[in-house]
Amino acid sequence: MTSLADIAGVGTDPRRGGYSRHGFDRVELELRTWFTEEAGRRGLSVECDRNGNLWAWWGAPGDGAVVTGSHLDSVPGGGAFDGPLGVVSALEAVDILRAKGFVPGKPFAVVVFAEEEGGRFGVACLGSRLLTGAIAPDAALRLSDSDGVTLAEAVRAAGLDPAGFGPDAEALRRIGVFVELHVEQGRGLVDLGVPVGVASSILAHGRWRFSISGEGNHAGATLMVDRRDPMVAAAQVVLAARRAATSVDGARATVGRLIPNPGGTNVIPSSVDLWLDARADDDARTRAVVAEISAAASEVAAEEGCSVTVSEESYGETVVFDAGLRDKVSDVLGGVPALPSGAGHDAGILAGHVPTAMLFVRNPTGVSHAPEEFAEADDCAAGVVALASVLEELAR
Repeated sequence: MTSLADIAGVGTDPRRGGYSRHGFDRVELELRTWFTEEAGRRGLSVECDRNGNLWAWWGAPGDGAVVTGSHLDSVPGGGAFDGPLGVVSALEAVDILRAKGFVPGKPFAVVVFAEEEGGRFGVACLGSRLLTGAIAPDAALRLSDSDGVTLAEAVRAAGLDPAGFGPDAEALRRIGVFVELHVEQGRGLVDLGVPVGVASSILAHGRWRFSISGEGNHAGATLMVDRRDPMVAAAQVVLAARRAATSVDGARATVGRLIPNPGGTNVIPSSVDLWLDARADDDARTRAVVAEISAAASEVAAEEGCSVTVSEESYGETVVFDAGLRDKVSDVLGGVPALPSGAGHDAGILAGHVPTAMLFVRNPTGVSHAPEEFAEADDCAAGVVALASVLEELAR
């Protein structure tokens, strides 16, 4: 049997804690090799599609397949479960089905989507966005990481052809239904006292880049009244994000990344870039939160003698999962609860194109995207059994 313990030593981050596994870097490529080998041990045939997503087929590939899986990359300093739990559980579900002699009556695949977290290139769910046409390939390939390496350069170094990246009608046609298992990113299931649930929806969410320009200068030689300090404006944008989100019921706004230029301790920065993650129950509320923060940013930048530009880097509208599939999955599992998700997923990108469902495994702390992310072994096992039951029903 495969388990998360098999990859526990891959991509540990000694500075941040947890794991840093980013799309097409050395660590993520090692995990892709691990997945290919694990699939091969089960007799699954593995192929890489034009956008770098891995597909492990049980039997012959074909249209209308039952597909499950998740991703192997992480946020910087992320937990052990987000992404890999869904991949490991998919492989273990295949083990359960094979052990009982089940043979799929439909094409069947386990998929690993590329760069789901956007931890390297800044756009979440990049593999599924490219596949479905949700992002233009030219725009995606121009994305760069913190070292200035573009996605085009990274995939070329990984042995892929960036010229082939873009909408993949053939791969999309092969997905008849997609079921993604994921560790819960919240405390819904622990409060309900059950180990497994299904997803009902995903909040509308996106990422915006605020670029604030001022005047670089000497920290000691420049009087306070003579400064045009973009860091002061950036600090006020962070506070404005908090105010805007708390004024809208259910909204969330986060600035988790801020980069001053040039970044010296004794230097007033000439510019500061910060990234806003904003989410709410529907598109109108999300857009309203971002509009309020953008207006505040313009005001505080002007007060500091600075300028600001705001650019949208990615956005996903509210996702409501296929009700018929959700109810069918819940019935197979004996009527487990349905919960909304505040996090984005590849399943959410696919939901606009194919019937999609998600299973959640209880997280006792509710912590995710951090080293403390956790799920009990018994709950993970219950998730595998639940996933196997659902796949068996769908693939008859």
